[in-house]
Amino acid sequence: QLVESGGGLVQGGGSLRLSCAASERTSSIYATGWFRQAPGKEREFVAAITWYGGNTYYADSVKGRFTISRDNAKKMVHLQMNSLKPEDTAVYYCAAREIVSPMAVMTKPVAMDYWGKGTLVTVSS
Repeated sequence: QLVESGGGLVQGGGSLRLSCAASERTSSIYATGWFRQAPGKEREFVAAITWYGGNTYYADSVKGRFTISRDNAKKMVHLQMNSLKPEDTAVYYCAAREIVSPMAVMTKPVAMDYWGKGTLVTVSS
């Protein structure tokens, strides 16, 4: 139901824009988020946005550098990543949650109902 795109190799300081395409069941989605998982590390929260209100929430590590947005008409969510650092290297996953909750709840991977397969972002130093 969720398909990510836009990953790739970029130099440190560069930018990438990830996209997540949702299926026809977007009417049941409360919010969509991005998570990432680096080799040997646990999956961690990056950013989230509510589907209808557009409320956003970010991990401290990406505040001021990443921007999450959504296009309701196209059923897509984007993650604009600027000033990329080598430590941003990871597989980035799009995820969605159906149940209304405080944004902080969506920082937990177990809180999400649907997942994409991920897209790899590699930032070189």
